[in-house]
Amino acid sequence: MPETQREPVPRVDTGELDVAHAFLRFQRHCVLKKAEGLTDEQLRRQLVASGTSILGLVQHLAEAERGWFRHHLAGGEWAEEAELGMTVPLDRAAADVLDDYRAAIAESDRAIEAAGDPEALMAIPVDGTRKSLRWLLAHMTTETARHAGHADVLREQIDGATGR
Repeated sequence: MPETQREPVPRVDTGELDVAHAFLRFQRHCVLKKAEGLTDEQLRRQLVASGTSILGLVQHLAEAERGWFRHHLAGGEWAEEAELGMTVPLDRAAADVLDDYRAAIAESDRAIEAAGDPEALMAIPVDGTRKSLRWLLAHMTTETARHAGHADVLREQIDGATGR
């Protein structure tokens, strides 16, 4: 099957922070691309036993962005009981979930830019250790890429669209 959504990976090579941030942005873009052109029903469709949907992945990633970048990196407020699950309430519009992810991304990008250095340490420790922005970018790129892959498989099951 030909890939219908394939795009090249970033070609940025201007410094550690620029490269790491470019690859995170690319993975976020891949997640959002999987939602493009789908109906509310298709976005909510659960095609695997875990009940995961494309919309659920987007909701989960929005809260992960807030937890890691707003809270841990920048020291901002974040509800520890935030919804990190994959179930999107039926009364929550798909467009609102997608817009919320875009807003979380924009806030995270501002926190990354404010930190400005891969060696900058998080304000809030993880397991008792203040990890670096370098660590956080690697972690969130991995997390986002993993869920982009899940979204890719779900999208292929929905309408046959494939590719990163």
